[in-house]
Amino acid sequence: MSQARSTLNKFVRRIGASLGASLLASSVLALTVTLGSAPLAVEAFAATTIPPLGMSSKGRTFNATRPIPKRYPSTSSSSAGSRVIVPPKGKGDRGRGPRKPSIIVRHHPVPPVILTPPPVVIGSGTSGPPGSGSGATTSPLRRPGIGGLPSANDRDYLPDEVVIQLAANGADQTARSLVQRFRLAQIDAFDIPGANTRLYRWQILGRGRTAPAVVRAIQADRSTISVSLNYIMRLYGGPGTEIAPPLEQYALAKMQLPQAHVLAQGGDVLVAIIDGAVDASHPELRGVVADTFDAVRAGDKAHPHGTAVAGAIAAHARLKGSAPAARILAAQAFDRGQDRTEGNGFTVARAIYWATDRGARVINMSFAGMRDPSIEQSLRYARHKGVILVAAAGNKGPLSAPLFPAADPDVIAVTATDQNDKVFQAANRGKHIAVAAPGVELFLPGLNGTYQEISGTSFAAAEVSGAIALLIERKRDLTHDDARRILMSTARDLGPPGYDPHFGAGLVDAYRAVLSIAPAVAGTSSDAVVGTSAEATVREEN
Repeated sequence: MSQARSTLNKFVRRIGASLGASLLASSVLALTVTLGSAPLAVEAFAATTIPPLGMSSKGRTFNATRPIPKRYPSTSSSSAGSRVIVPPKGKGDRGRGPRKPSIIVRHHPVPPVILTPPPVVIGSGTSGPPGSGSGATTSPLRRPGIGGLPSANDRDYLPDEVVIQLAANGADQTARSLVQRFRLAQIDAFDIPGANTRLYRWQILGRGRTAPAVVRAIQADRSTISVSLNYIMRLYGGPGTEIAPPLEQYALAKMQLPQAHVLAQGGDVLVAIIDGAVDASHPELRGVVADTFDAVRAGDKAHPHGTAVAGAIAAHARLKGSAPAARILAAQAFDRGQDRTEGNGFTVARAIYWATDRGARVINMSFAGMRDPSIEQSLRYARHKGVILVAAAGNKGPLSAPLFPAADPDVIAVTATDQNDKVFQAANRGKHIAVAAPGVELFLPGLNGTYQEISGTSFAAAEVSGAIALLIERKRDLTHDDARRILMSTARDLGPPGYDPHFGAGLVDAYRAVLSIAPAVAGTSSDAVVGTSAEATVREEN
């Protein structure tokens, strides 16, 4: 009996030793796993922190260095800032303690970033990218497809026309083939400068075929470079009311133009206007128009809109334009529809190419419409040649979608304000608006030596084009990006603090803008002394 008890005790002790070793091994393994995961936990915590976040608004800098929770995709499409959003609280959050509040970055919207290459400044009779020599070129559209066709309810295009771009080599033969296969009749054509292509305007023959349907059919033809609708562009502003003197110009004081004119008046700067024909015989515009171009081939029939736009820039008799010493290149591209205020993408593009090759430093576009590929290509060409592009925001109201060319990132978009610094009620709004200028109830030249009171973003854009001419007089190699930056950084803030979609950066201040550029001194040192003395005098007066 005692021997059996002894045998049983030995067996129990052996079992206990085995269990002890197993428990010890399990504890060591658990400790190893815990220590091994510690660096991962530290890394995970570190991943939730961010470097100091800096954002500048009107010269103030804000920093945030505290940890933020993991980013989750936001439904906002704004490119000006972002909102950090924590995931919704659910069952898995129990027992984690109080949730840290999310960090919300307060921001002011900014205009769209220009994605095109920087412009090339024209000088000494040469053009093109740096190091490329003269003869800058623009590449044609490469089979862009038919994206952007309007909805069935949008008929803002010529219903019986299409615009086709063909390679210049063999263009005539290709054109004849297209005429036969798609039943077309040629209306007009011109060679696109530097692109080795030709742009055709065609009429659709026969009934029962819509322009979008013809565009889709031709797009499948590999002999074409591009095909699009011929979109309607419209002049915005007016009709004006004929008035008699005296003529008070509140815009001069609003933009500090008298002070700016002591320093610069836009001397010999070529400003092109793509508009209706200009009444060059008006006393305000005598000697102002350097050259004209008729893209619509309608004859030299002066238009009140084009005459008013030219006067807003360069009037110099009873009125004073924003650049009274500038010269105007008047390109007529509008002469159809009611009041002859309609043009189209083909004629507008043709006028832009002409103005660019004629040496324009600024092109003013006081019209608006849908996005047109022919115009877009001409704008890229102009930017490449160093032209500064300005466009009216449009007068279709705050609920309208952005209109082109103002919404093009290659263009400085301008809205209009009134005598009380309120935004023009009919003006378009949007994040593409860069700056504002007076454009409501302006006194401007009319036809046959008369004057008119007229309103619209068209004339605000013209005021800004003139202000840019002042900057170019001071800095002959001024680029498009330079002009945008100077105008926005020196503008007088209106509306909510900072940038907003109603006024952009604010009301253009021509005097502050001109002062921000060192004078362009040419000749003897006495010229520099005179310029410096004039600036000192103006500063003392203000």
